[in-house]
Amino acid sequence: MTIFSRIISGQIPAYKIAENELFFAFLDIFPLREGHVLVVPKTEVDNLFDLPANYLQQMLLFAQPIAKAIEKSFDCNRCGISVIGLEVPHAHMHLIPISNANDLNFNQPKPQASPESLKAVQESIMKAMQ
Repeated sequence: MTIFSRIISGQIPAYKIAENELFFAFLDIFPLREGHVLVVPKTEVDNLFDLPANYLQQMLLFAQPIAKAIEKSFDCNRCGISVIGLEVPHAHMHLIPISNANDLNFNQPKPQASPESLKAVQESIMKAMQ
């Protein structure tokens, strides 16, 4: 069971942003930028492109209102999307508020966010989704 499956099942606490029968979205506790959200399929597949085509379509549709809420909540030019998938063997996409391409540079330090900061980010994104 991957760490993401453990988060989805509630074994590990997370700052949930959204959930449906197929996907779970939550804050990255080591964000590249404030507002960094992970979107994860509930099915455990290592490579995103090994998901069935309907999952890939629905994953973007699930992520769309979250991305729009991120854009409303943070000072950025847009919500960037990245699929790297090397650190956890469970398909996922990153939604990150960006102002330039370097904001998606995963080689930069990713400090752990405080619980207070994460709670404020969670509330801001969820409010913007309403």
